[in-house]
Amino acid sequence: MSPNIVGRVREALRGGQRVDPDALIARLAAVRRFLEAADGQLPDTQLVPAHTLVERAGTRLSLSRDHTVVALAGATGSGKSSLFNALARFELSPVGVRRPTTGVAHACVWGPLDGATRLLDWTGVLPRHRFVRESALDGDDESALHGLVLLDLPDFDSVQRSHRLEVDRLLGLVDLVIWVVDPQKYADRVVHSSYLREFHRHRDVTLVVLNQADRLPPAELPRVLADLRRLLDADGLDGVPLLATTAVDPGGITELRATLECTVAERQAALLRLAGDVDTVVAGLAELVAAEPPAGVPDAGPASGLNRALAGAAGVPAVAEAVEGAYRHRA
Repeated sequence: MSPNIVGRVREALRGGQRVDPDALIARLAAVRRFLEAADGQLPDTQLVPAHTLVERAGTRLSLSRDHTVVALAGATGSGKSSLFNALARFELSPVGVRRPTTGVAHACVWGPLDGATRLLDWTGVLPRHRFVRESALDGDDESALHGLVLLDLPDFDSVQRSHRLEVDRLLGLVDLVIWVVDPQKYADRVVHSSYLREFHRHRDVTLVVLNQADRLPPAELPRVLADLRRLLDADGLDGVPLLATTAVDPGGITELRATLECTVAERQAALLRLAGDVDTVVAGLAELVAAEPPAGVPDAGPASGLNRALAGAAGVPAVAEAVEGAYRHRA
């Protein structure tokens, strides 16, 4: 693999940001305390995202940290399944002229299946749609991807409502999402307004690829990529890696494969995803909690408890401790 490609991939990734597992667990505990303090103070219906976060995060953290679950998500005709097969170097997910072809999620696991089975059970991928990418014939060719669990999702714009519901469910569980768009529909309103903009707090675990780049004249590709970059920036996804791919040429997925190798090696995607989930939930809860009430107000106690718990969920104590430590170090 070219050193230039590896350098570009590392530069495009999240700039070295890491999530401390203990700090993440502390934030989740603060969300749990918030829910306890909010009992009887706020409508239950408005606390559903927080309850869902606590449950999902607890389950994901109890499962394999050695595996990274990556989803290929895209619209009809974007070539997700062809990209999935190209990365696996096998025809695992059905590809057809009549779309949509992928009605259920398919999974490919690199390396031994031990540890990934419970993850796949949790995501709900059926056993008959699970594949293991491990062969003595490969030698060390696939070792850099050991720990990758790659999912090929149904089309999110499918006419089948069950397909769309399955996509939405899985997007809430996976560690990293690769959005696959094509030159014809990369500016489609549905993908931007209903999906990409919703992931603006998950920039660290979001990747966008312009697939089927071979269908564009070489002179047109930079223009289309620049226009797609403009749309992503407007979606709040500035800085998210954007790659051009093609499944018909092995060299057309080199950068994407390098990105996946880096992601798997760092084992941070699951933590980054959960940290983004906490950010999203905290932002929603903040709208439900008023500012700190004046002293002497009868309801100051419950409100103060809510604010303290919310501050913990937002990571305020961790930031304060870091600032204090930096100040002492400089002194």
